Amino acid sequence: MLLTTLPQTLSLWKLAPDASLPTTEFFCAIRTEQELSLVTDDALVPEGVECERGWTALKVEGPLDFALTGILAALAMPLAEAKIPIFALSTFDTDYILVKSDRLADAIAALKQAGHAVR
Repeated sequence: MLLTTLPQTLSLWKLAPDASLPTTEFFCAIRTEQELSLVTDDALVPEGVECERGWTALKVEGPLDFALTGILAALAMPLAEAKIPIFALSTFDTDYILVKSDRLADAIAALKQAGHAVR
């Protein structure tokens, strides 16, 4: 599988369930009755918001067919074996694996050892 590292540093953050969505190029939002969870560029996180900073995204080059199986498992297993935590996102066309930025080199090494290409 071919993965591309996105250049920006990302943050995972949580707001009240009725909060408004940000306007930015790359973001992911999931709203539940309990919260609005966001993934955005680190610079967009307001002061005082509960967040987890310092993530880098690895994009699976797609588009991926919906009939494919095991995509996330093929990426998550070598990272789990290397004890690298992940945060996974999926879009209509592809998947993203987020890893802590300070573990990016380790993640790339583990993925390459598992037979994946990373650029």
